[in-house]
Amino acid sequence: MDIVCLDMEGVLVPEIWIAFAEATNIPELRRTTRDEPDYGKLMNYRIGILREHGLGLKEIQDVIGTIDPLPGAKEFLDELRDLVPVIIISDTFTQFAGPLIKKLGNPTLFCNTLEISDDGFVTGFKMRVQNSKLTTVKALESIGYDVISSGDSFNDLAMIKESKKGFLFKSTEAIIKDNPDLSHFDEYPDLLKAIKDSLS
Repeated sequence: MDIVCLDMEGVLVPEIWIAFAEATNIPELRRTTRDEPDYGKLMNYRIGILREHGLGLKEIQDVIGTIDPLPGAKEFLDELRDLVPVIIISDTFTQFAGPLIKKLGNPTLFCNTLEISDDGFVTGFKMRVQNSKLTTVKALESIGYDVISSGDSFNDLAMIKESKKGFLFKSTEAIIKDNPDLSHFDEYPDLLKAIKDSLS
């Protein structure tokens, strides 16, 4: 039995932190998992910048409310979910994801949680599980699923490589070059066809 696991940011919706960096004119917040493979290091860096600028959860959520899925993403996801179960596995947080998931038609989402102080500032984060994407794929395999996956960043590579079939989507030239064994696509119809061709 097949199941599809997809990254969210960069694959289905724009990168939240890049949108927030542009809205606040803080270029340091443009760093994402495409730039920094160590997610803990990246999040601690972000939290430090938020604190430095006096920005809290509300300011981030206000920006997230203005973000729409990437063009064609919902249609791609709708068609895919008619064929096979789909789980979005993201390193984002429950406090961020709600409005975006609603705009995508409420697919199943596995993600993490932010720690928020009483005055609304981000003080830390709690990962659902270490190496959440790889761990989730292995767990699904352990209960009889054949996993097909796709993502765009460093933190998706372990998931993609563990899966029965995995694809890079809208990735960077550097990641594509470093992983010549992985198929990569930039358009949803091409990714959808590749997934369909991989179904049992």
